[in-house]
Amino acid sequence: MKPTLLLTGPADLLAAVPYLIGFHPADSMVVIGSAGEELRLSARWDLPLAPDRIGRIVPVLRREGVTAVILAGYGPERLVTPAVGTVTGLLARAGIRVAEALRAEGGRYWTYSCPGLGCHPAEGIPYDPFSSRVAAEAVLHGLVALPDRQSLLRSLEPSGGAAMRRITGRVVRELRARLTETALRDDGFAAAFVADGLARVRDAVRRYGSGGRLTDHEVARLGLDLAVIRIRDEAWALIDDSDAHVTLWRDVTRRLEPGFAAPAASLLAAASWWRGDGVLAGVAVERALAADPGYSMAILLRQAVTGLVPPAAFRGRMPTPEDLDREMGPPRASWLLPLHRLLARAQPGAAR
Repeated sequence: MKPTLLLTGPADLLAAVPYLIGFHPADSMVVIGSAGEELRLSARWDLPLAPDRIGRIVPVLRREGVTAVILAGYGPERLVTPAVGTVTGLLARAGIRVAEALRAEGGRYWTYSCPGLGCHPAEGIPYDPFSSRVAAEAVLHGLVALPDRQSLLRSLEPSGGAAMRRITGRVVRELRARLTETALRDDGFAAAFVADGLARVRDAVRRYGSGGRLTDHEVARLGLDLAVIRIRDEAWALIDDSDAHVTLWRDVTRRLEPGFAAPAASLLAAASWWRGDGVLAGVAVERALAADPGYSMAILLRQAVTGLVPPAAFRGRMPTPEDLDREMGPPRASWLLPLHRLLARAQPGAAR
């Protein structure tokens, strides 16, 4: 369930924005779309604005049933004012109401909704984005606002260290010993291998849903299991509104050795996008493509994030685990070939 924040004015809106996008923005245009009192989406662009990219927001707002938009520009007037004008004109032509348009800089804000003299002091109205009531409520709900986007990127950097490298090396050697030429021609071996991997995925989701955590050995093994598409797609099909999926795949992404992180980071992107967190989804996609520039799931999700495909587009279209069984059929030995190739590329005794 998404947390509820009570917003009573411009200062509350600006205090909430960092918790909606995950970090305190600078030189940014943030668009917040709502339907009645329900937040439907939030999106951010760097300033100066690229008009060809911002134009994609209109069909998204329509698909999400947005009835009103709030614009929050962060930065100097020379950057924010032209961007507000561009977005306001775009939305006006689309018949979408702009309920409020604000500029924030240096702990002060100005409103474009009341441009005349006397609406606010020339020096702006002070507000506190760090210790306000809204910030306290957001933290109480478990929301996080990092200092900047670089901090968000760093929050997904590898954290396993030397111990994780040693454990991953052992897991790599164990799996190499099991995936012999004979095993790679044995559909029965593949069926048992995939069944074990599916069970590990489901157990991991349950464990994080109840506040538990995987051991380093379990993370290393699960990360390699995800190289098998059927096992990865099981994890993808299970994603729902539960916090467990974001928590699980963020943790696994950070702890895995970098070269093995593409599937887990892609699952983090999918789980984040499902919950409407396009910023974290975009950062997770970057992490996945850094591990494997050609990883198809990450490329698909990058297109969804940059194209502002709404999260609702995934809902009702994702197959269930039962659908996957029907569509893919019984496990085949060929399903293990991606894992075999990944293990072949890994350094002997290490995982890079």
